Amino acid sequence: MTKTFRFIFVFLLTFLAFNSPSRADWINLTGAETSPNIAEIYVLDDRVRVALEVYINDLKTFEELVPDSWLKDAAVERPELQTRQEDFSANKIQVVADGERLTGQFKLIEPRLRKDRKSPFAGMINPYTRQRVPEAPQDKRVLYAEIEFPFTGKPDEIVIVPPVDGEGRALVSIGFIAYHKSVPVIDFRYLGARVVLNLDWEDPWYSKFDNPNLKRHHKSALMSFLYVEPYEVRHEILVRVKDLENWIDLGLRGTEFIESDELEPLKQRVGEFLLGKNPVNIDGKPAKPILDRIDFVKVATTGIQIVDQPQRLEISTAIVGVILAYITDGLPREVTADWELFTDQIQRVPVTATDPAGPLQSYVDPQDNVHKWTNFLKNYQMPTVAQISADESMTRIQVPLVTLVLVIVGIVALFNPRKMLTRKAAIIGSLILFGAGAAFYPFARTSIDKPAAIVANLPEAEVKPVLQSLLDNVYRAFDFREEDDVYDKLAISVDGDLLVDVYLQNRKSMQIQRAGGAQARVREVELLKVKSETNADMPLSYDVTATWSAMGTVGHWGHIHTRKNLYDAMITMSVVDGVWKITGLNLLEEKRVDPYSNEPMDGSG
Repeated sequence: MTKTFRFIFVFLLTFLAFNSPSRADWINLTGAETSPNIAEIYVLDDRVRVALEVYINDLKTFEELVPDSWLKDAAVERPELQTRQEDFSANKIQVVADGERLTGQFKLIEPRLRKDRKSPFAGMINPYTRQRVPEAPQDKRVLYAEIEFPFTGKPDEIVIVPPVDGEGRALVSIGFIAYHKSVPVIDFRYLGARVVLNLDWEDPWYSKFDNPNLKRHHKSALMSFLYVEPYEVRHEILVRVKDLENWIDLGLRGTEFIESDELEPLKQRVGEFLLGKNPVNIDGKPAKPILDRIDFVKVATTGIQIVDQPQRLEISTAIVGVILAYITDGLPREVTADWELFTDQIQRVPVTATDPAGPLQSYVDPQDNVHKWTNFLKNYQMPTVAQISADESMTRIQVPLVTLVLVIVGIVALFNPRKMLTRKAAIIGSLILFGAGAAFYPFARTSIDKPAAIVANLPEAEVKPVLQSLLDNVYRAFDFREEDDVYDKLAISVDGDLLVDVYLQNRKSMQIQRAGGAQARVREVELLKVKSETNADMPLSYDVTATWSAMGTVGHWGHIHTRKNLYDAMITMSVVDGVWKITGLNLLEEKRVDPYSNEPMDGSG
C-alpha cells in the first residue's frame, strides 16, 4: 500500500446514509450485474465514455480516481491530475482504438450509492455452471466516475482491458455492459480479460465482440410475436426504421436522424404499411387486423422500453414496435401468420408464439415463411363470468300451501272477530288447525319473502367465497376485448350505478407503464381478509371490509411484465333478484407490491 492511502474517504463513509437506491428488473444468469464494480461503456462518434462504479473496498485498485480534496493528510504527495489520468489509462482501464491507446479524462467523480440492478437469481445455483450466482455487496457505497477517451476518425475496433496482474488475471471483479451509440452490444457480462469490439459505423446494430460469449439477448433486427389469448390474438412486430427503407419511402428530411416532428407521421406510414402485410388466418379464415398501437422503442438492459417523450432518433438505431390485434370468439384452434418481410441481410426472422401455457420460439425464412400456432391445450378452461345465485334460504321461507291456509284460518278463528265461537272453542279450534298445518308441512310447499328483520348476519365462512367469486367475475370481465362486452360482463356482478367507476378504476390500476400503458390481464385474485356486518339501510345487504391482491401480466415483444396490487376497501354486496352483486365500493387504499416477494402482505396473516 502506498502513502496515498493514509487518508479517510470521509464523503464515502458518511454519504447519504438514509438514501434508498433505485431498482431495476434486469434478469441475468451470469450475475455480472451484481458484481462489486460496474462499468458501463459507450462508444460514441468521437469518444469512448466509461461510467464506473467502484466498490468502496476496491478503491485501492483505482486510487488514481480519488480527488486530492478527499485526502485526510494534505501533505501527502501524489502525481498531478494529468499524470494520474495517464496512469489510469495505461494500467487500470485501457481503451485502445485501432492499436492506439487512448488517454482518459476524468469528467466527474463523486460518492454515490450503487444502482440496484436486481437479479432474482442472486444467491441461487446456476443450473449450467452449478455455481452460486453472486449477490451484490451489502455495502452500497461506491465511488462513481465518468471517464472519456477521445479518438479521431471511425476506428474499426476498440480494445478494452481491465486492471490485471502480471499473469493477465483481473485484479477485481467488474461487471460491464457496452453500447455502440444507443445500441447495447451485450447484456451484462464480466470484464475479466482483454476484449475486442468490432464496430460497424454504418449500422451499429451489427457491431459485436469477437468473443461469441459476449452478446445481447435481442440479436435480430426484425422479430415477430404471436400472442394467442381468450377473445384476442395479437401479432406484434419489432422492426428497425433502417430496415423499413427496403420496403417503403420513409418521407424523412434527412438521412441520419428522425426529427421529433417526424415521429408521428412516420408511425402512421409504418402502421398503414404493416396493416397490409403478413396476413393472419384464424381457424382457416382471413382475420381483419386492428392497429392497436405503434411506438418507437429501444433495446435496454431491462428489455424493450417505450420511448415516452418525442425526441430526435438515429435512423440506424431507431426501432418501431407495432401491435396488430384480432378479435376472436374464444380461444382459436389454429393461427397462422404468413411472414413476407425479408432483406438481403435478414433471411431468418425469429418468431415466438405465446399462449396460456407459455412461449414457443422458432424462426421463418423465405423457404418456410408460415408461422403456425396450434391449440394443444388439453385442460385449459376458458375464463367465464357467471351469476352467483344467493341461497334461497336467505331470502325466502318455504311454507306448504295447506299449512299456509290452515294457519290463516287458525289465526282468524283465534281472534274470532264476530264472536261466532266461545273463547274456549276458538282456542281449541285454532290449535287443531295449527296442528293440521304442521302435519301437512312436508307437502305442496310454496315460498314467501323472509322478513328483513329476521335476516341474520352471514358468517365469514360464507361471505368469503361469495366475495371471492364476485371479485373473480369483475377481473375476468376485463379479459374481453370490446368495451360493450366488458360492460355486459361487469353488469352480472356489479350494480349499474357502479359500472363506470369500477371500469375506470380497473383500467387505471392495472396499467403497465413499462409496456406503454398496456392493460394487464389479471391472472390471480387472492382474498386475504374479510369482516362483514348487516347493512341496516338496505335489505339483504352486507358491508364487508376486505383486503385482497390482484396480480396481472401483459406480454409485449417477447417480455412479460407483471404487476401486483394490494387493495383495502369497504364493499357492500347485496342480493338483487336472487343474485349476489356488488352495490357499493369505497376504496380505502391501493398500493403496488413486489409480485415476486415472499413477504406476507397486510391481512394475509
